[in-house]
Amino acid sequence: MELKNALEELRKNEKRKFEQSIDLIINLKGIDMKRDNVSAVVSFPHLIKDKKICGFFTKKNDIVDVISQPEFQLYKDKKALKKLVKKYDFFIAVAPLMPAVATTFGKILGPAGKMPTPQLGIIMQENEKAIKELVEKISKSIRIKMKETSIKICAGREGMKNEDIAANITAAYNAIVNALPTKKENVKSVLIKLTMSPAVKVEIK
Repeated sequence: MELKNALEELRKNEKRKFEQSIDLIINLKGIDMKRDNVSAVVSFPHLIKDKKICGFFTKKNDIVDVISQPEFQLYKDKKALKKLVKKYDFFIAVAPLMPAVATTFGKILGPAGKMPTPQLGIIMQENEKAIKELVEKISKSIRIKMKETSIKICAGREGMKNEDIAANITAAYNAIVNALPTKKENVKSVLIKLTMSPAVKVEIK
């Protein structure tokens, strides 16, 4: 089914008391998850929801919550670390602090997939312009590390226009396909669904 028609079909499902997400599911084939270390950053053209972002910087700013270097010692406690990881969707840092960030926070942020990376999360200079640009980019991006042969991501919400959701789904699909070893040959099937609805198979061109 074409993406446009599939989204219209989803709208016919029973309305819920909450705003459901529109999920994209990509089932893969011909991939060895241990050998093929596949990861991708998806940049959506349309904002899905605001993200809670925390920064590791040398000084406080008005753009994001900041943990400055002198405060790193407060997170030597594992409980404090776990609480921090749950509180924020994304972590960013200035490059010179990354060795200290890795030492203090790496053991929790790494497995959670929230460690700042050069790809998405590290700035070279700590200034307002660089921080704002990174926050804007993160607000419309997600980082995917493929651990199994089925990828599921939120690509929109019910309250968004169908054409905006379609643009997000297409952007996500293309980013994921481009990260695969043999591109479209690794795609077994593509489906979309609401949080509480059955999945609908789609063809994305």
